[in-house]
Amino acid sequence: MPEPVLLSIAVAVATNAVKGLYELVKSKFSGDPVATGVLEAAQDAAPDSPEVARLGEALEKAEEQDPEFGERLRGQWESTVTVTQTGHVTNQMSGTVNGNVLQAGDVHGGVSF
Repeated sequence: MPEPVLLSIAVAVATNAVKGLYELVKSKFSGDPVATGVLEAAQDAAPDSPEVARLGEALEKAEEQDPEFGERLRGQWESTVTVTQTGHVTNQMSGTVNGNVLQAGDVHGGVSF
């Protein structure tokens, strides 16, 4: 089983939550029809699905075979904006934001912009 960070990356790639990660993985897998099939099968799959787990395994294998890819993958993952409020919420945001963003833990009452 891949380490938790690779599973988190797999979820972000499968849901296209972090566009740059998806493009990096798609480019890496482009010469490998099996890996490409794994990536395509994981698209829009549930985060805890077997398809996403297989994507995590494929990322682990790719990282082992190409440490430079692994560094780029993890570097791009770490460059996403992460805010953690201990015991409550983890928010992640990446890329260009056009509009309002609210990162919050407990909100009591309404929120309007």
